[in-house]
Amino acid sequence: MLSRAVADGAATERVRAEDVRTEDGAAGSAARGARVRAGLRRGRAWFRSFRRTRPFWGGVWLVAGGWTVLKFSLAPMQLVVSTGFDGIAGYLLGGGMILSGLVPLAAPQQRYTFGIIGAVLAVVSLVASNLGGFLLGMVLGVLGGSMMVGWGPKRPARRERRSAAGAGSGEAA
Repeated sequence: MLSRAVADGAATERVRAEDVRTEDGAAGSAARGARVRAGLRRGRAWFRSFRRTRPFWGGVWLVAGGWTVLKFSLAPMQLVVSTGFDGIAGYLLGGGMILSGLVPLAAPQQRYTFGIIGAVLAVVSLVASNLGGFLLGMVLGVLGGSMMVGWGPKRPARRERRSAAGAGSGEAA
């Protein structure tokens, strides 16, 4: 009888210990979930500020157009070498378009230069490389290049400009 009571007591202690571990595990899991959500919020905020301070969508479209031109001109290297410029034009134009789309993401002040270069390469790909990726790559490249040239830093809202102008004139008086 005594051994049964000791065994029941030990079993009860094990159940209580498992309950405590489960509660700690749930609390740990909730804390881990909160850390993950906070990290995702920080990552999203960083990406949003990155995207708004660069010609992001122009670069994306220009890279997509370059990839399309490159993809439709892929051929075995032996064929590319034997055909000369006609074979290598797709590689040069597609690679140039991709490069023109990526450089302004790293250096936004170069957006005019690389936007124009990317758009010109896209138009040239119409003649030199499988109708510019069967027109799709050319259209995406021209769209991306023009978006890149047209992009400008975000101006402050009208309300903020008025308050800044009002504060500036009040200080001068």
